[in-house]
Amino acid sequence: MTLDSHQHFWKFDPIRDSWIDDSMKAIQKDFLPKDLKQELDKKGIEGCIAVQADQSDAETQFLLRLAKENPWINGVVGWVDLSSQDLERKLEGYLEEKKLVGFRKILQSMPPSGLEDDSFLKGIGLLSKFGFTYDILIFPGHLENAFQLAKQFPEMNFVVDHLAKPDIRSGEFDYWSKGIQKMSTLPNVFCKVSGMVTEADWKKWKNDDFRPYLNHITECFGTERLMYGSDWPVCLLAGSYSQVYDLAFEFYKDFSPEEKENIFGNNACSFYKIKDALRN
Repeated sequence: MTLDSHQHFWKFDPIRDSWIDDSMKAIQKDFLPKDLKQELDKKGIEGCIAVQADQSDAETQFLLRLAKENPWINGVVGWVDLSSQDLERKLEGYLEEKKLVGFRKILQSMPPSGLEDDSFLKGIGLLSKFGFTYDILIFPGHLENAFQLAKQFPEMNFVVDHLAKPDIRSGEFDYWSKGIQKMSTLPNVFCKVSGMVTEADWKKWKNDDFRPYLNHITECFGTERLMYGSDWPVCLLAGSYSQVYDLAFEFYKDFSPEEKENIFGNNACSFYKIKDALRN
C-alpha cells in the first residue's frame, strides 16, 4: 500500500492558527480531504496519515471525524494533554478509536529540557502502556534529549518528523548529522522523509540541496525505518504536492522495488499498525 505518512487538515482560524502568519499567506485558508485527495490520486497514493496541527482535544476529534468520513485517511496522529490527571482514562477511551494510531506534541516550541519533565515522561509511559506511537517534532538542538527519551522507552515506537528540521537553507550539516546518527542507533526510532522544502530557501531550492541530508538519513536508518510524508499543506509554502513527492521519488528511483515500497508505504503501515486498524 502506498501511503503519505504526514499531512494536515484544518479549517483556518486566524486566532487559533496564529502560527500561520502573514509570511504564510499561501496556507491561510481551509485545507480539507477533498483538496488532498486529488493530489494523492495524481501520484497513485492510496492513503494517508492525518497529523495534528493544533494542540487541543477538539483537533483530535476533528481529525477522527474526517477519517471516519474518508476511508482513505488510514490513521490519525492526535493530541492529548500528557500532563492530564485523567490521561489514563482518556487513553483507555481512545482505544475504541481504531484509526487513532498515535500522538504528537509541538516539542520544537519547548526548550530541550522539556523532554525531561517528569509529567511529560509519565504521559509517554502511559502512551507506551496503551500501545500508541509518538511523533517527535523537534529541531536539531533537541536531538540529544530526544535520544534519551526514546532510549527510556525501548518498547515504544517513535518517529522523528521532518528529519528533525536541519537548517537546509544555510547548509548546516555537521551538528544535525551527528545528532540524527545517534538517534538512528535506537531500533525503536524511525524517521519521516518529510518537511524538507520548508527548511530550504522557499523560492530558490533545488533537488541537490537535499541530497546530503537524504544520503545521511538513508545511511543511518536504512530503508526499513524511513517513511515518505508530504507535510501538505505546509509544504505549499515552498512547493506543490507533486514537487515534494517527486523530490523524494527521484532520490530513491534507483533503489530496489522492495526498498521503494517500504519507504513509500509499507514502513508507515507497519509503524502505525494500519493493517491491524483496517481489519478492525
